[in-house]
Amino acid sequence: MRLERRRIVGEAIFADEIGIEYGIHGEFRLRSAYQPIFAPLGRSLHAVAVEGLIEPHRAGRAGSARAFFESVAPSDRLFVETMCRVLHLRNFHNIGVDGLDLFFNYNPMVNDHPGRALAEIRLMSRHLDELGLAPGMLVCEITEQAADDALLARLVREMRRDGIRIAIDDFGTGHSTEERVSLLQPDIVKIDGGWFAEFCRHAAAERFFRPLVSSLHDRGARVLVEGIEQPVHLRVALDGGVDLLQGYLLARPALAGTIFNEEPLVIDALLGRENNVVPLFG
Repeated sequence: MRLERRRIVGEAIFADEIGIEYGIHGEFRLRSAYQPIFAPLGRSLHAVAVEGLIEPHRAGRAGSARAFFESVAPSDRLFVETMCRVLHLRNFHNIGVDGLDLFFNYNPMVNDHPGRALAEIRLMSRHLDELGLAPGMLVCEITEQAADDALLARLVREMRRDGIRIAIDDFGTGHSTEERVSLLQPDIVKIDGGWFAEFCRHAAAERFFRPLVSSLHDRGARVLVEGIEQPVHLRVALDGGVDLLQGYLLARPALAGTIFNEEPLVIDALLGRENNVVPLFG
């Protein structure tokens, strides 16, 4: 069963004329895109990682990733998630920049049996060397899902044993709570962008955000804020002492093979912007 699924995933992946790999699922061509993640250093932001994201294309047009994943039949979800993860890992070298980490999403609900979930992680870890990747470069984002906590704890232990770091995604919403932080002891906590945008509307946002960041630091986690789309979001995040930032104000996702701009971003220039639209890298 496992060997058959691996063969099918491999047969659904192709390479274009310049060697960028893509997946085929039904009418969709699935392409890897990478969104930079930045760390503040002085008065500038430096790219230190990327998050692998899928850009689905149909009839030559890019569509909504959310709509695509919602359309995937439950029986195909494990296949599609496995294929997306393989694409991100295989295409990562096309960024052409040394020293970047790779964040990838992992939905614990796509596996219907703990053994299958653990097998997926072990298989991925065994093949990293073939792709020129070290486990320490990878950060697995556990997406916000009502998964069994005992299963999550086993998965996290397995990944940590292999050297992969753990991030809890969508903190502030649903099941991504302080209780789950205590259970999984993640290396990184990723603050949900929608929750953070709403939080930033309050006049005392800076005053209340810093204690939250400090409490997560006290638990041994670095803090990443996603969804940075407006200067106020950046200001509140920086004033709060976060470690990592991600969002359209800083950089949009760019397809694999796009030239990656390594130039630091000037914080003062970002805080002075009146609009939310920034050019793509490349």
